[in-house]
Amino acid sequence: MSFGQTKDQYWRVDLGVNFIDTYPTGDMNSPLGVTGDLFQDFFNISNHWNASIPTLSIARYITSGFSIGTQQSWNSITKVEGDTNVNYPYYHLDGFITYRPLENSLIQPFIKGGYGLSNFDLNDNDLQVSFLSKNASKTFFGGIGVDLMYSDNVGISFQSSFRNAIENYGIDHFQHTITLFYQWGNRDSDGDGIADKKDACPDVPGIPEFDGCPDSDNDGIQDKEDACPLLAGTAALKGCPDTDGDGIADHEDLCPEVAGLLTMSGCPDSDSDGVSDAEDECPETSGSLENKGCPWPDTDGDGIFDKDDLCPDTEGTTSNDGCPEISSEIIETLNKFGAKINFMADSDLILGRKTRAVLDDIKNVLMANPEGHLLIEGYASEEGSEEYNQNLSFRRAEAVRDYLVKLGVDQRRLEVLGFGEINPIGDNSKPEGRAENRRVQFRPKP
Repeated sequence: MSFGQTKDQYWRVDLGVNFIDTYPTGDMNSPLGVTGDLFQDFFNISNHWNASIPTLSIARYITSGFSIGTQQSWNSITKVEGDTNVNYPYYHLDGFITYRPLENSLIQPFIKGGYGLSNFDLNDNDLQVSFLSKNASKTFFGGIGVDLMYSDNVGISFQSSFRNAIENYGIDHFQHTITLFYQWGNRDSDGDGIADKKDACPDVPGIPEFDGCPDSDNDGIQDKEDACPLLAGTAALKGCPDTDGDGIADHEDLCPEVAGLLTMSGCPDSDSDGVSDAEDECPETSGSLENKGCPWPDTDGDGIFDKDDLCPDTEGTTSNDGCPEISSEIIETLNKFGAKINFMADSDLILGRKTRAVLDDIKNVLMANPEGHLLIEGYASEEGSEEYNQNLSFRRAEAVRDYLVKLGVDQRRLEVLGFGEINPIGDNSKPEGRAENRRVQFRPKP
């Protein structure tokens, strides 16, 4: 709240009552005669109160507690002459200057001075007289007073002044006033020199370029439109800084000191492998995101990464998962052994010492030739449905694989397939032929 007449409340009007107290000259020839003690006519009720209304003034604030204005009042001076009360019209019209040292206080003392006209109309008891009558005297005056603020617009004022008439016929006198006043103007709540009615941000000090709104970081973007109001930035980034000039605001840039890519949240990708340098453990060598930006190793140089190469230390083929192909001679040997593996009808069980001995021989061949992958193919005779025989043949291939793994063969080298009753090698119409068809075969994995 702003109290007193200030640059915000620059107009003020006072309306009230005034009291006139003639100065005691002790001169019998004075126009009003000897008045006695100072303020006698004012305080002695038997001699009447020289009070009247209205007194009116209007003032305009100038600067630093100073204001100028004009004031006037009408009054009637009562003098007891014998048993009769004689009323002498009185009025004045002045210009003045006031100084209030405490602009923002509820209690505001002030001093006041000015120049004008005063008139004690001793020749006419009628109050309707001219300001330019022959009794008007040029008058200097000065005084003191105090304002008591009720709000930032309304208050009551008490003041006393001594008025010194210049002409000989003029009468020196005191004037005391009590007024109610109202003050107004263009408020400037935030004190930025822009009136509230023109201030787009009336509660925050700002600058004229933005209609009273602030630009705290002086980047030419007002705070209410600035995503980074305390850091100078660019309009393209809504007022936020971009230290590395990569078009990404620092607060969104994971690498604000180094120019980078939007797709990498502002970080560079020196080797263009899709992994930002900030997360790339091999920033100068193109690699894989799964391997933290580093290339996967290929120890044997066969073009198959070690992680996918079942034979990482031996050069192989892609079709054989990085392992060398098994020679046709070995496959032929394995199938000779495989022809001796027979199953009972409707069974995938490996039974008999002879069958287990054959599997031991197959294991020995595989262990002696550790390179290469095999497909173990299971078959069945024509008894039963095709669907059943398909499943049965797969289980027979699984049984052989599981037995070889149990003997120590690397399971990763072995893959199983079931082919049911197709590709028979014996006559399914004869028991001997059906027994031949219940078998497994080996071939290299393509």
